[in-house]
Amino acid sequence: MNKLGIFINFWENSWDVDHIKYMKKVKDIGFDILEFQAQPLLEMTNEHMDEMKKAAADLGIELTYSLGLDPYYDISSRDEATRLRGVEYLKNIVERVGYMGGKVISGVSYQGWGCTDVDPIEGKKPLLENSLKSMRELVKVAADNDITYCVEAVNRFEGCLINTAQEALEYVNAVNSPNIGILLDTYHMNIEESSFSEAIHLAGDKLVNFHTGDNNRRCPGRGHIDFDEIFKALGDIHYTGRIVSEPFIATGGEVGNAVALWRDLEPDMSPEYRDKEAAYLLQYEKEKLAKYGLA
Repeated sequence: MNKLGIFINFWENSWDVDHIKYMKKVKDIGFDILEFQAQPLLEMTNEHMDEMKKAAADLGIELTYSLGLDPYYDISSRDEATRLRGVEYLKNIVERVGYMGGKVISGVSYQGWGCTDVDPIEGKKPLLENSLKSMRELVKVAADNDITYCVEAVNRFEGCLINTAQEALEYVNAVNSPNIGILLDTYHMNIEESSFSEAIHLAGDKLVNFHTGDNNRRCPGRGHIDFDEIFKALGDIHYTGRIVSEPFIATGGEVGNAVALWRDLEPDMSPEYRDKEAAYLLQYEKEKLAKYGLA
């Protein structure tokens, strides 16, 4: 069965949280994976990271890492100082993930998250060229740390370079490294793709990580996305990778503001209710895996 996980910010509205607390929580619920933003690793001591690694190993929880790149570190920037600063920043993050024993880092980490500095005449081509130039350096560090660097196709409001599976595939092929892959996210696919199934088939064996979330950013099954189509397509391509749900449901804090949530999405925002929703989510996805031959 594919490993199933959840993003830590289903519960928290800050990027830096008590990670061990949530490792225990997701273990109790029954998940295999806890995913969280990678940048807090830069502020941690080796001793603290060692403590986190031990807790994850003891609990049997895999830690995976995501990143929405601050535009200050935009590796697609026309400004060379910004681009180089971003390359060094991301090298440090990849090395920290490597120290943690992580195998995958995903997200909008090929350009500034939400950055739309597109020249009306030139279009996005110069940004894409700078991003590829930077990524060819970064995948070498990923290879040294046995990490796959996954580029996430996101909607047009959160990035301009990779909005579709087709663009992700073209980017990955241009980098041409075994240490780069694709992450597709059903929330973003709902906005940008004409067909969930076609996008998944197109990504094929380049699909290394997969995020789920409904059209409204709630848990799968709480909106109008057809997850039968999605899990059938994953079964068709014999996808064996991780499936991590990334619901965002709460206003406020750096997370709520970053993902543009302006109203709470659940009738009860208590931790207990969120735990119940997480358990529902896990069961929902297990049933889809079994239905489409992925269990």
